[in-house]
Amino acid sequence: MDLSGKVAVVTGGSRGIGHAIAQALAVAGAKVAILGRDAPRAQAAAHALANGAARGYGCDVADAARVETTIAAVEQDFGRIDVVVNNAGTTRDNLLFRIGEDDWDTVIDTNLKGAFLVTKHAARGMIKRRWGRIVNITSVVGIYGNKGQSNYTASKAGLIGFTKSVSKELASRNVLVNAVAPGFIDTELTRAIHGDARAALLAAIPLGRLGQGSDVAAAVLFLASDFASYITGQVLVVDGGMVL
Repeated sequence: MDLSGKVAVVTGGSRGIGHAIAQALAVAGAKVAILGRDAPRAQAAAHALANGAARGYGCDVADAARVETTIAAVEQDFGRIDVVVNNAGTTRDNLLFRIGEDDWDTVIDTNLKGAFLVTKHAARGMIKRRWGRIVNITSVVGIYGNKGQSNYTASKAGLIGFTKSVSKELASRNVLVNAVAPGFIDTELTRAIHGDARAALLAAIPLGRLGQGSDVAAAVLFLASDFASYITGQVLVVDGGMVL
């Protein structure tokens, strides 16, 4: 899949799944802007990408003013934005009666409000050029829920609703909006699961393995490409068959 000449923004692209997505877009020929809370880390992540045509920006996606200025800076530096991947996310897991208001607000603000703010500012240019791709990284827990993650689940379910609504608003301008819902991916968090708990986790996945960041990145790359030019408002589940 060739994204030569395209400019992509990846939020939360400094590490993990986000960095795998940024790397895949760069390999496909896109110029990539990585947004992360830690500016030096985002810049280092950008410098590590394959084609060298990348920049890192310090940006808390929950900060409306910062998002507006950062998107403007990306457009100034690269000339435009063609692809947005809303990947930035955080968790503050706990049972319902132990979740504080700050725990709730932080997760919702980063995972859901952040996607709204970035999309709102980046989509304007896409609408004018009548071409754009927006891919929101949700989660399978946004589809079926998960004990101890009511705040995270609400944010990811909201992101699915956001995807479907905005896809209807922007379709007439050839701006396609889709979501990718990863299942259990091989990360620092899942590597800490051992013994019977890990066995039970793998038993729930028909393919019998954890996903890799590259699995999610491949789904994003497809949705960002012209191969997906007749797909919008959809949720592509990448979970090894866990949710059927």
